[in-house]
Amino acid sequence: MAGDKLQQAQQEDAPALHLVVFPWLAFGHLIPFLELSKRLAARGHSVTFVSTPRNIARLPPVKVDHVRMVALPLPAVDGLPEGAESTADLPPEKVELLKAAFDGFAAPFEEFLAAACSGDRSGGEEQSGPFARRPDWILLDFAHYWLCPIADQQQVPCAMFVIYTATWIAYCGSRQENTNHPRVTVEDLMPMPTWFPAAPPSLAFRRHEAAWLAAAGELNVSGVSDFERYMRAEERCRLLVVRSCPEVEPRVFPLLADLYRKPVLPAGLLLPPAPDSDRRDDVSSADHGALRWLDAQPPRSVVYVALGSEAPVTAEGVTELAAGLELSGARFLWALRAPGGAAAVRLPEGFEQRVAGRGVVWTGWVPQVRVLAHGAVGAFLTHCGWGSTVEGLFGFGHPLVMLPFITDQGLIARIVAERGAGVEVARREEDGWFGREDVAAAVRRVMVGEEGKVIALNARRMREEVVGDDGGCRQERYLDELVECLRRYSS
Repeated sequence: MAGDKLQQAQQEDAPALHLVVFPWLAFGHLIPFLELSKRLAARGHSVTFVSTPRNIARLPPVKVDHVRMVALPLPAVDGLPEGAESTADLPPEKVELLKAAFDGFAAPFEEFLAAACSGDRSGGEEQSGPFARRPDWILLDFAHYWLCPIADQQQVPCAMFVIYTATWIAYCGSRQENTNHPRVTVEDLMPMPTWFPAAPPSLAFRRHEAAWLAAAGELNVSGVSDFERYMRAEERCRLLVVRSCPEVEPRVFPLLADLYRKPVLPAGLLLPPAPDSDRRDDVSSADHGALRWLDAQPPRSVVYVALGSEAPVTAEGVTELAAGLELSGARFLWALRAPGGAAAVRLPEGFEQRVAGRGVVWTGWVPQVRVLAHGAVGAFLTHCGWGSTVEGLFGFGHPLVMLPFITDQGLIARIVAERGAGVEVARREEDGWFGREDVAAAVRRVMVGEEGKVIALNARRMREEVVGDDGGCRQERYLDELVECLRRYSS
């Protein structure tokens, strides 16, 4: 106890940091980077958050001091639609154009950083006060392979903030490990690699998931593959900061420091804020129609369905998912978003009329944290993006119905299934196709009968083991320790 008080006093006496935070142009990245920024700013540190004008305008309002938004216009690229500034604005096949445009940020970012380090206050009053201090660190994302050389010129250290699981970082591996143990075929990419010891057989990618990973290792229009971006950026960063913690992935963190030969720091889960803070300027989320509908449903009777803004769901997939929800007989609230670049999603003819009373489809914005906190919600059908998993499982203890697609989502689904806290929708191995019967069967297993009760209990226990009963204070301590490490490794 005395040691904790001494450490707290030392933290209060230490000067505040100035951090430049620069996420990749996807809302699955922008949101956790913004949440990390707010948590650091709440501790008295100054954060300069860099993105494009339209992305900044679409982010939730920041209600803490010491966060400054800097908008850099996205360079034009032939074939990239006007106004497309995030992956949510594009179909999957055009995201490589966004990466090409993103690489054009190098010159304007170099100019911005030089001004920030020289004390140039040409930006006016916003750049006075705490933001007049030269940046102590840059926290960057996987795509910024060109940024570290720019930072080196100004002698500003870089750390990579990884929004994925620690297991995914171990799966990707360092360049040295990939050189020593190359993975060439789709079959090579399915199991955990040789440098990940004693991985359970269940912790593996399906064939269709590994095929996506193989494509991520190929050159695209930008001239640099996604894996090469990650490796180049990682090699130049002093630290890796991970949105996870040892309570979730106990065997992985000790491996990462040896694997990458640098400190790998948990940032904690960045658990969702209290529902009262989940608001938008144009909509009072407390009065949202989806919540009013939930108010009329029995406790723990509703499956909340949300596949994020960027899951590559085909029109056929939407049809089968809808038919599966209808076939399951369960109550459901479906937050349905059109795929990137599409104006709308077509549901099966007559679907909404047939499920009226027990199911509702919401195509606009839904206050997800408030929905997950509602007493009528009993399960979460999710794509297993790490942010959504953190919110649903670790934030509120909901069992999961899991329909993973890309990146580390398959690994997350297998980790949760191994703990008995969710059920994965069965899919065809070679291409990932799923049918309505597969959806209905998974929903029924989670929502109906004794098996559903056991799965719900496992989900609550998993949350308790990770979050504890201290209101999330354990998770907040990871951020305090992160700040101390940033101070320690800055010189």
